[in-house]
Amino acid sequence: MRILFTCRPAYGHLFPLLPLANAAVDAGHEVVFGTGEAFVGKVRDLGFEVHRAGIGIGEAEAEAKKRHGEDAGFMDVGITMFAELLPRSLLDDLTPLLPELRPDLVIYEMSDVGAGIAARRAGLPAVAVVIGRSMPPELLSVAAERLRPLWGTLPSDALFGDACVDVWPDSVRDPGPAAVPKVFRMRPTPYDPDVPLPPLPADGFVYLTLGTVVYGATDVLRGAIRALANLDVDVLVALGPGDPALLGDLPERVRAAGFVPQAEVLKHAGLVVHHGGTGTVLASLAAGLPQLILPQGADQFANAETLSALGLARALVGDEVRIPAIETAARELLADPKPRNLARDIAAEIAEMPPPEQVLADIVSWAR
Repeated sequence: MRILFTCRPAYGHLFPLLPLANAAVDAGHEVVFGTGEAFVGKVRDLGFEVHRAGIGIGEAEAEAKKRHGEDAGFMDVGITMFAELLPRSLLDDLTPLLPELRPDLVIYEMSDVGAGIAARRAGLPAVAVVIGRSMPPELLSVAAERLRPLWGTLPSDALFGDACVDVWPDSVRDPGPAAVPKVFRMRPTPYDPDVPLPPLPADGFVYLTLGTVVYGATDVLRGAIRALANLDVDVLVALGPGDPALLGDLPERVRAAGFVPQAEVLKHAGLVVHHGGTGTVLASLAAGLPQLILPQGADQFANAETLSALGLARALVGDEVRIPAIETAARELLADPKPRNLARDIAAEIAEMPPPEQVLADIVSWAR
């Protein structure tokens, strides 16, 4: 079978597809990718055939702000980006590309909804992969109306289409994908870049990351480093695409790296302090670790709220993100066994979910 994977040109949109894409290659299927120009080379370096398709989030944001003004809110800018500009751009590029590529199946990350629309128009089965939480109902209803002219007849869910891969375990499950007619449950499986494991501190250290998008939020990152340096604990900072040298001199028990094999790092950590991105949330839960979340955007606030309500994490938002508050919250999470015990229960739940290779086989059978 020939399978087309599509994603926005961003690490947090590409990485969640790679466990399924690699499983497809291992099973003998042909895999081809479509993504924005900025990531064509990165996907090719991973060994996949790749074609340029769609614009990047930054391009869409610039155009949306041009239309609505720099001070416009998410209801205007965000909906215009994700329900108009991005899907239309991808649809325009995929429509002539699909007859050339002749895929038997399309698998796309949930925000790349234009791929689902293009597949439907071409009569191809398509599956969305959940990479975050769905929009709040009030936003989703507006987005659905903007997407209606593209979909024609709206599917059961305007973002997830008629089939999706849901990586949320039941204890923290998002109701959006759960309501899609055909759902493939899959164990959240992190993709770790092929980079060496850095020298790690003794087990029980604090792992600090702001992900691959807001890693440059230096005020938040530097404040967190200063706060954690006040604790009697080692700290490993992962900057992803950021340059560790830009942090300058670090406190004695703090060390920094770029990309790290996160799943392996988490086996040795005692606490995760992070931005609330879905990949890090799920990887930390799978490792049975407590979390301190400092959300910066997108669905990170919803993730922080969900985990906090269940006692799995502490969250500091907006003006609460201050050095004394970070220090206090981290100290309490390191000392309190309850969040860790709750996280370990969910880790056991995640371990029972189907692995990517099994899910890929189920998707292929369904598509045929």
